[in-house]
Amino acid sequence: MLRWLALICAVWPASLWAATVEVVPGELVAALARAQDGDVLRLAPGSYAGAVVLDRALTLDGGGHATLDAGGTGSVITVTAADVTVRGLTLIGSGDSHETIDSGVQLTKTADRAVVADNVLLGNLYGIDIHGAADARATGNVIEGRRDGLMNRRGNGIYVWNAPGAEVRDNRIRWGRDGIFVNASKRNVFAGNHFSDLRFAVHYMYADDSEVSGNVSVGNHLGYAVMFSTRVRVAGNVSVDDRDHGIMLNYANRSVIEGNLVTGGPEKCAFLYNSHRNSFRGNRFEGCGIGIHFTAGSDRNEIAENAFVGNRTQVKYVSTAWDEWSVEGRGNYWSDFAAYDLDGDGLADVPYRPNDSMDHVLWTQPAAKLLLGSPAVQLVRWSQSAFPALLPGGVIDSHALMRPVEIAVPEMPTEATR
Repeated sequence: MLRWLALICAVWPASLWAATVEVVPGELVAALARAQDGDVLRLAPGSYAGAVVLDRALTLDGGGHATLDAGGTGSVITVTAADVTVRGLTLIGSGDSHETIDSGVQLTKTADRAVVADNVLLGNLYGIDIHGAADARATGNVIEGRRDGLMNRRGNGIYVWNAPGAEVRDNRIRWGRDGIFVNASKRNVFAGNHFSDLRFAVHYMYADDSEVSGNVSVGNHLGYAVMFSTRVRVAGNVSVDDRDHGIMLNYANRSVIEGNLVTGGPEKCAFLYNSHRNSFRGNRFEGCGIGIHFTAGSDRNEIAENAFVGNRTQVKYVSTAWDEWSVEGRGNYWSDFAAYDLDGDGLADVPYRPNDSMDHVLWTQPAAKLLLGSPAVQLVRWSQSAFPALLPGGVIDSHALMRPVEIAVPEMPTEATR
């Protein structure tokens, strides 16, 4: 009989033996020491001492009314076991060490399938550190980083390192350094997040086969930076009032950038540096200093069905050869193109060339701006508009669209995170 009982215990799912444990302030450490895999620890309203370690597969649930405070040392919660859930907590008081990545929640490389959901993380050096944990999820959290010191010396809202399969969804992240910083990871999804008052909303390095979609970046230095990565889908994101760039690709290849809106007057709506074989479709770049800037030999990119609206310079691209910006007979919309469509097919009847030889001179010799108002410059520009064969090469859109793609600015919350 005892042998059969032992066998049943060995094969029976641990979750069937799990318990729900009510925890009051002052008893969290003891409750964690007694907890078994599958247990749910429900914290009563109140304040608890942080810097705790979750080393078994349990759920720590604050119900939205419990606060853990690490007192300025280490991470508030460190997770070392797989299948842990942390939810409904307010987490404060991490340490300030970048070396140990002091965080509100730190998921170590053994914390696979961890879930960090519906928490409020305030004033920690890093919000959530997903450090090697596979298939982790961070959803519905409010993260407000530090505001002291230089922005570049602060921690990130969510840091993802070597964490394949991580999903970061529907979080609100404000202050600190970068909203999400990703390094040496792959097959990640970052969707539906809201970022404000940061350096970069999303900062992406060495992270292939991933998705950045449906996010909103407001008032950051830069919206979405994809660097040294391949096969990234950047889709349906919004950049409003970001300072430098809305979207930046740096050594990013074979990626899809579609359905994004950049507006509010950054220096450059989109910037490509040494990035190749990418597809830009259905984006709206509006009100920037430069609509899209190609440099460092960025080549073989598809640019079609985008809208370039009210940018001071629609395209900055120096080349001695013509680069066609239409795909399968469909080009882009240009707000400064006085086009006509006599056959009513929705396409302009003549090609559009956004730049002339004077643009090339001004980009390579900025001092020449002093001559902009001279009759000689005006004569050169008139001659090239009247005789396109004189143009030196660059972008040509042979099938420009008569109507722009419309992408609405989403309704903004009165506060970025709460």
